[in-house]
Amino acid sequence: MEKQLLFEKVKPGKALAVMALPTVASQLVVLLYNLADTWFIGRTDNPYMIGASSLALTIYLVAAALSNVFGVGGGSLMARLLGEKKENDAKKVVAYSIITATICSLVFSVVVLIFMEPLLKLLGASENTMEFGKQYAFTTVVLGSVPTVLSMCMPQFLRNAGYSKEAGLGVILGSLLNIGLDPLFMFVILPEGYEVLGAGIATLISNIISFGYFVFMFKKLKEKTVLVLPFLSFIQRNNSNGISTKINRDYKKSLYSVGIPAAFAVFLFDLVTIVINRLASDYGDITLASAGIVLKLERIPINIGLGVCLGMIPLLAYNYGSGDHKRLKQISNIARNSILIFSAVCAVLFWFFAEQVVGAFISDEETIRCGVDILKGRCFSLPFMMIGYHIVNYMNAVNRGQTSFLLAIIRHLILIIPIMLLMNSVLGMDGLIWSQLVADAVNSIVAIIIFIKVTRNRSLLTE
Repeated sequence: MEKQLLFEKVKPGKALAVMALPTVASQLVVLLYNLADTWFIGRTDNPYMIGASSLALTIYLVAAALSNVFGVGGGSLMARLLGEKKENDAKKVVAYSIITATICSLVFSVVVLIFMEPLLKLLGASENTMEFGKQYAFTTVVLGSVPTVLSMCMPQFLRNAGYSKEAGLGVILGSLLNIGLDPLFMFVILPEGYEVLGAGIATLISNIISFGYFVFMFKKLKEKTVLVLPFLSFIQRNNSNGISTKINRDYKKSLYSVGIPAAFAVFLFDLVTIVINRLASDYGDITLASAGIVLKLERIPINIGLGVCLGMIPLLAYNYGSGDHKRLKQISNIARNSILIFSAVCAVLFWFFAEQVVGAFISDEETIRCGVDILKGRCFSLPFMMIGYHIVNYMNAVNRGQTSFLLAIIRHLILIIPIMLLMNSVLGMDGLIWSQLVADAVNSIVAIIIFIKVTRNRSLLTE
């Protein structure tokens, strides 16, 4: 394949840079558009709108979890098969993943349509935030689930085929469109009071266009790669011109054993956000709005860390498939050290400039004051988060889906949520603020122990 030299021969640091830098850039632009949504909505100085958009965003992020089943699971399997020189099987995995992702996203949009109000109430919506939340959820999820899921899933396959720059450009395109369309729909086309609906429409349109870009790239690269568009072949299933969307049971097991834990990890991250929003809403809508701002600010180091890890996965998966464990270890170490250093720098900056960064999103003094307290309490958990993220993505790359699943369960269900509930009940708001640091510090120790056990015994790298 065209990118074989990058996966096998280029120096580990340079190979990681080639794969990770476009991904980091795209993650930064994604972050920028998420922050822009909050910033534009914040121009209304309406904390109810900010709180509602944060609640509805939680439902939207479930689509990201769904895309991970097939993007991470199918993408990493594709890369391993390429490392084993099984190009035809890799092509079938791509076709199967895209068709199944489309069907699942359609089902998800119907479920959200039917249960939208109960879902928003579960997330902590009040009378002040319910209508705003429904506006955002309807446009981005009910109408936009399919283009959202596929525009998140397809770049994973591009990246795992070695086309990280092309994948990043598609993500950047969608994000920049969103940023440009936000003020147009929020403040020009729609009347006052419909700013959240405007943000949702901008997200929907940008995801549709981004999906169109990825369709174009798949068609352009179909002769050079295993990337295929199986939509027509799903109807003309196994004819002479079609692409088989059937894969064997072992490949399905491998795909789902990595993809479901990866999706579940995103869902559990979402669940933690739900718990934070519910607990914060008990202290009032101002606290809920402040927490929403802080959670988006945290995405700066998180998105960059995830960008590096996403760039790392294809390289690790390919070298795992080819049996080059020395190269695999070198790339993993470089990726881990990079995100640890960056997250530590962000933590220090957040501590010293908390008032300035929170104040950039809203001018309401009470919201700023509350946001500063939350940001200072949570910022030093970031390096510990990065340790966990790196190890989970490493496990996904080397086909250790069960280990990845176990790590997600430990971090979110055994540590973060119980510690958050306990500290909130004992210490009140201070306990809620500082619980993340306590939980992630403990989790990093557990994750490191598991990581050492797996990497010291190469026989454990196969399940």
